[in-house]
Amino acid sequence: MKTDTANVAMRDIRKVWPGDKQTLPHDARPQKGVHEQGSAVVEFTFLALLLMVPLVYFIITVGQIQGGSFAVVGAADQAAKVYVAKPDTSSAQAAAEQAVAIALADFGHRPEEATVAISCDPADCQAAGTVVTANVRLAVPLPFVPFRDGLRLSATEVEASATQVVGRFR
Repeated sequence: MKTDTANVAMRDIRKVWPGDKQTLPHDARPQKGVHEQGSAVVEFTFLALLLMVPLVYFIITVGQIQGGSFAVVGAADQAAKVYVAKPDTSSAQAAAEQAVAIALADFGHRPEEATVAISCDPADCQAAGTVVTANVRLAVPLPFVPFRDGLRLSATEVEASATQVVGRFR
């Protein structure tokens, strides 16, 4: 039964290409020991670059945003703690801004990218029992953008606030 199928297939080929096996085109002749050869390495490299580069950039950007979130939380907390520890408003504001700059530098962010706002309830920030809130906002820049100063491109803005109470005894 197998020979009948092979004979039918060979007859079909000979209808298209009359003659013996010698006149068949190269693609139609069975070849022994020759395997298909392709460019899988080239295709894989091209697809890997096409798909992996944006994925890696996305992961790095998400990491930058997460690092920025950690930075503003720490900066707001330190700014509020330093602010309530100082005896007067002007030195407290300067100390809070310096604490924010140091906390942001620990995470690789520049102090120019952040804003600090201090609010007090009631209005006298140095009175005992006053609630001091430090609010820090940071524009997280896009990674690997060399001209970000001119265009002010950022991935997002993150914000955090921390509250401290001015103690009775300092």
